[in-house]
Amino acid sequence: MTRYRDALPQLGGGLFLTDGGIETSMIALEGFDLREFAAFPLLGDACGEAALRRYFRSYADIARRHGTGLILETATWRASAGWGMRLGFGPEELAGVNRRAVELLEDVRDECEAEGTPIVISGCVGPRPDDCDPAAATSPDEAGAYHAAQIETLAATSADMVAALTLTTVGEATGIARAAARAGVPVAISFTVETDGRLASGQSLGDAVAAVDEATDAFPVYYMVNCAHPSHFAPVLDNGQPWVDRVRGLRANASRLSHAELDALPAPDAGDPEELAREYAKLRRRLPQLNVFGGCCGTDHRHVEHIAAQLAPLFERDA
Repeated sequence: MTRYRDALPQLGGGLFLTDGGIETSMIALEGFDLREFAAFPLLGDACGEAALRRYFRSYADIARRHGTGLILETATWRASAGWGMRLGFGPEELAGVNRRAVELLEDVRDECEAEGTPIVISGCVGPRPDDCDPAAATSPDEAGAYHAAQIETLAATSADMVAALTLTTVGEATGIARAAARAGVPVAISFTVETDGRLASGQSLGDAVAAVDEATDAFPVYYMVNCAHPSHFAPVLDNGQPWVDRVRGLRANASRLSHAELDALPAPDAGDPEELAREYAKLRRRLPQLNVFGGCCGTDHRHVEHIAAQLAPLFERDA
């Protein structure tokens, strides 16, 4: 049974943390070699599952110490048909992986949730393989058909919501939002941007948010930006346009490098955790609707610890 699906607590405006970069954490901190940058195969391995539990518990500990809410994303960013085929997982195996990922977070929530620290379970969806290239952008109908199986599987679990991270096209975001609407599950849409604050296609973030809202009757519960440094997108969010109010969450990289530069590195770039937290605090002071903060590639519990320390006093002062 879902706990928060009918009333997501982060919509109330209090501070909610998320986890960091799960894939880069498994690589850099736990020593796993993730084929296709996919964390979900770890769910079928005893050592891998133990590492995932350590990872999620570390964020629950931070949230409890700082008295914040917490949104945990399942390890399923790559657990869709195209990626599964590349890794040798068929439809039934993928469905089982998605269910198991939610069950793991149920265990963490049962162990770690406390008064003042609600833990929201979010089923994580990522772009399909050929949408990593903006030239291969899919239509909303194609995207909806592709993502439906994973979203329907997650909707049938105790996940409170789904979140689509690191999207690069309006078509895929629209298809995912429509699939979530059909499945009856709340969805957050997170775009990634290049160093100029635009999607890889060249479209502006504001135009992308407005286009998805128009095509879906504003079905997404909120939008986020992930997998980019605040210096890449902060100027875009500071333009005073109405669409900015729809952006509630940030899961940034601490590294200032571009996506191409990060892809060329032999190991994840952790950047400066304290600087990332300060950048978040600056944005929160200007944009009071922002209340969901975490990390993406290269970030881990150290970054989120600094984020909590910087932001918790701001929310206490605003209360």
